[in-house]
Amino acid sequence: MARQDGVKLVASNKKAFHEYYIEERYEAGIELFGTEVKSIRAGKLSLKESWCEIRHGELFLKQMHISPYEHGSFSNRDPLRPKRLLMHKKEIMQLMGKVQQQGYALVPLSVYFKNSRVKVEIALAKGKKIHDKRASAAEKDAKRQMDRAMKERNQ
Repeated sequence: MARQDGVKLVASNKKAFHEYYIEERYEAGIELFGTEVKSIRAGKLSLKESWCEIRHGELFLKQMHISPYEHGSFSNRDPLRPKRLLMHKKEIMQLMGKVQQQGYALVPLSVYFKNSRVKVEIALAKGKKIHDKRASAAEKDAKRQMDRAMKERNQ
């Protein structure tokens, strides 16, 4: 939870980096209710199975789970309700064109506070094949072993 320039990371989607090639990143605001913001401040959200969808010229975040706020009663919302993302119409239309024509997916990467506002980092991503996932895992293991060997050698 590093703070820099008023930015506090709340959650990140590590699975997205394993499943997709990240092409472009975008920052979007998110439309939330009061108890949802309080739950996010407490760190009670999950991005694991979430994804973005463009419907009627609007961008929605689906399957992001925000746990109900403990002290909220009737004001708590459905934890899995679709949340509207706030971006410029021009950006949304560009994303829609790329998603429809070139087979990209919109995937949320992280949720963070930026000067007390909740922001979502979304990515234009292309899916990896199984052999690509194996290759990236092998690269990561090789790098880890090299770092370990260099550390032992320097000691």
